[in-house]
Amino acid sequence: MTKLLKKVAILTLPFFLFSCGAYWNQPVSQGDARIGEITQATKTLYDLPEPNEPIVAGVYNFRDQTGQYKPSEGASTFSTAVTQGATTILIKALEDSKWFKAVERENLQNLTNERNIIRSTRDEYRKATNANIPKIKPLLFAGILLEGGIISYDTNLLTGGAGARYFGVGGSVQYRQDRITVYLRAVSTSTGEIIKTVYVSKTILSQALDAGIFRYVNFQRLLEAETGFTKNEPTQLAVKAAIEKAVESLIIEGIKDKLWSTKEGAEKNKELVENYLAEKEMEEATGLYGREFQENDHKSTLRLAIGATTIDGDFADEQPDFKSELGYKYHLNPSFAIRGDVQFYRLFSNSNRRYFWLSENLNLEFKVLPHDKLSPILYAGPGFMTFVDNSPSKFLQKLDSFFKVKAGVGMVYKFSERISMEVNGELNRVFSDKIDNEVQGQRDDFYYNVGFGVNYHFGFGRNKRKDKFIN
Repeated sequence: MTKLLKKVAILTLPFFLFSCGAYWNQPVSQGDARIGEITQATKTLYDLPEPNEPIVAGVYNFRDQTGQYKPSEGASTFSTAVTQGATTILIKALEDSKWFKAVERENLQNLTNERNIIRSTRDEYRKATNANIPKIKPLLFAGILLEGGIISYDTNLLTGGAGARYFGVGGSVQYRQDRITVYLRAVSTSTGEIIKTVYVSKTILSQALDAGIFRYVNFQRLLEAETGFTKNEPTQLAVKAAIEKAVESLIIEGIKDKLWSTKEGAEKNKELVENYLAEKEMEEATGLYGREFQENDHKSTLRLAIGATTIDGDFADEQPDFKSELGYKYHLNPSFAIRGDVQFYRLFSNSNRRYFWLSENLNLEFKVLPHDKLSPILYAGPGFMTFVDNSPSKFLQKLDSFFKVKAGVGMVYKFSERISMEVNGELNRVFSDKIDNEVQGQRDDFYYNVGFGVNYHFGFGRNKRKDKFIN
């Protein structure tokens, strides 16, 4: 029983530690009303410098254009997938930025009716008392209109999880990522020209963790226990963050195009635009699933590596030994390269026989994710191995050469534009049974390599590309 409880504790402890913020704050009582949460984008709007002159903006309707409804199991629902109050969120973002004076346009008829009531009341009072009552002030007109809406709500963009169970004790974690996209455009009221259009996407994360045990601990004694939680990022906060980011982008895009300016002038304008362009370049270089785009425009790569090798021959006491390598790659394109290398290594056939070899290989390499920092690679091709040892042997003479084919898999991680690291494993199929200096049976000898190396990339064979990785 004690061992079982230890297993349960070891299994469930990571869930509690890694997610204690949600697990140890279970809602056990009613909560008080609270001021609405702010996002990181809200803080950015607060920190924007003041404008030279606030822009009068009107928002008629910033609405949900997806037409999606919440998914429901077993029954239809008329609840929408995203908020229908995006206009209100946008007006609050304009107010928080301090760059806009928002005028009421969403419920303009209500405003007009109220103004008519005020006007008629004043007219009647003026006639009855003959008093000098000022006329109602004219409505403030907008210099620009802000249009657009929520144009996309993609569910199950990325899903996954992991779990394990052993003798009735186990746990699992699952996640799902959705995405919402908003477009915002500024329209000149004097000309009808669309001045600027921006769009922003925001992911929405949902997580579920659980752990449990279901096991007989004794005869007719069943132990069953479960724990876990689910955490969903509020869709409304995601919409709020996306709209606020769109407002920030619109402000800085307008500064960049000299449509408006900060109160601090040209130097502050330049600083804001440079920071924005740097962020935009980074975002454009990031794929849909958050993978950073790598140009990989170098024509050539030089590789130095060390590792281990072991033979699969006719002896049972074969042992691993060292390997060194000098390699070169010529890149045909970001995905394919011609890979040549020279390897010097020693193969043990047993503890009394140690033979030195030199190998020359020419392979075709395929990089699975050519524009990612971390990518698997596959390569294969022919080669020769040459015996360079003078030690006495039955079958092997110095400079004896044997034809072989090699197949390898590996991983490449790019540290910088010039430097990357590679680890790999290789199978070498030799068309001879003499490699261990022993000929027995009909099977040829094999040997295996594992290696760790550093790559140096040089030589721009193509012009630097401006297109960016999308998927």
